[in-house]
Amino acid sequence: MKNKKLYFATFILDILLILLLTVSGWNVFASIFLVEILMWLVRLIWISPPLLLFILRRLGHMIPIILSVVAIGFFLIQLAPGDIFSMMAMNPDIKQETLERFRRAFGLDKPWYVQFFKYIWNALHGDFGYSELFKAPVFTLVSQRAMNTLLLAILSFILAWGFSIPAGIICATNQYKWKDQLLSFFAFAGMSLPNFFLAFLVIYFVSVTGNWLPIGGMYSINIDEMNAIGRFFDLVKHLIIPVSVLAVAVTAQLTRIMRANMLEILGQQYVTTARSKGLHERVVVYRHALRNAINPMITIFGFQLGSLLGGAALVETVLAWPGLGKLILAALLAQDLYLVVGSLIYGVAFLVIGNLVADILLAIVDPRVRLS
Repeated sequence: MKNKKLYFATFILDILLILLLTVSGWNVFASIFLVEILMWLVRLIWISPPLLLFILRRLGHMIPIILSVVAIGFFLIQLAPGDIFSMMAMNPDIKQETLERFRRAFGLDKPWYVQFFKYIWNALHGDFGYSELFKAPVFTLVSQRAMNTLLLAILSFILAWGFSIPAGIICATNQYKWKDQLLSFFAFAGMSLPNFFLAFLVIYFVSVTGNWLPIGGMYSINIDEMNAIGRFFDLVKHLIIPVSVLAVAVTAQLTRIMRANMLEILGQQYVTTARSKGLHERVVVYRHALRNAINPMITIFGFQLGSLLGGAALVETVLAWPGLGKLILAALLAQDLYLVVGSLIYGVAFLVIGNLVADILLAIVDPRVRLS
């Protein structure tokens, strides 16, 4: 009974922590996201201790991966000629001594491996560097932009999975019929169209049909004049185009994968046996075949998240969405070292967490998978 009281107390602690972070200046979405991850890890103490140990081990594996990516990032940026202060050298009003002093202040006069270890040491103390491009701390910049990109990614995944699973089932159960041909045509078209080109097409279509949707940005200009409900619906309207564009490629890939998986499973002997017992075709498809057909899709969940973040960079630039992808592009073009590395850390963390979520979902969906 005592454990049950502690378990239910975590839900009260949820609200208190979210309020505390929000009052401290954190973004509401970021506060909810981080607090829920932390508290569900705590709840796993009562729900499934083996699963908790599995997650903690995988989170421990993130450390060497992130360190390796940061080291590679430092090394590759050093291969490029110049740095963020090189553009200032073209200004005759700025003396060379001033530029050298700036480089010493930012540690850019040291070899890349010295900068790497100094960065890691500072990061362990909560200092992720300062962006000379945006004149702001890297942690603040990347955290805000990462939450905007994560919002796009989550909604795109929900839309893509919600459409591709039934579409793949329809294709498989109507093989070579007009439904299969039609959905397959749209799937191949979605896979062949680059995201940024599709974004341009959607912008053109909306523009010539009366601008019935916002074609850029995250909020309207008059957002400060709106109440909470107005801001919410304004955000929803601005989300429609980027979410739809990002979801197209993911939906197309998942539809083809789901179709192939369902065709393979429907040809298995146990499915034939189920049909021979007189079970309804709907029961055979949704109860016996679907669960096994969806497993391969779950395994590629994490990799799709990584590709989605990569594709989001150009889409965010085209649609002026203030996300992480657009921030990385700006940082790379300006050679803003600490901003690039900070963005890389978030990107790798998303990829690893995506694969972790895929492993957990696979263990839940497939009873043959056990966590030791």
